[in-house]
Amino acid sequence: MKQNVGGTERALRIVVGIVLLSATALLDGPERWYGLIGVIPLATGIAGNCPLYTLFGLTTCLTTNTRRR
Repeated sequence: MKQNVGGTERALRIVVGIVLLSATALLDGPERWYGLIGVIPLATGIAGNCPLYTLFGLTTCLTTNTRRR
């Protein structure tokens, strides 16, 4: 699988995913299950690939062709 999520964005996605997942332990009532949405940014951050980016042809990875000198 080709990576299309850059390093900074990957780290941010992982942090956001962990924070949202922790909401399932910290909140009470039915709202706690909204924290499971954190699985999505966590998974895309770990994998380095976002299916929506692939669908729209986007990438935030720096390659040798786009790196500023």
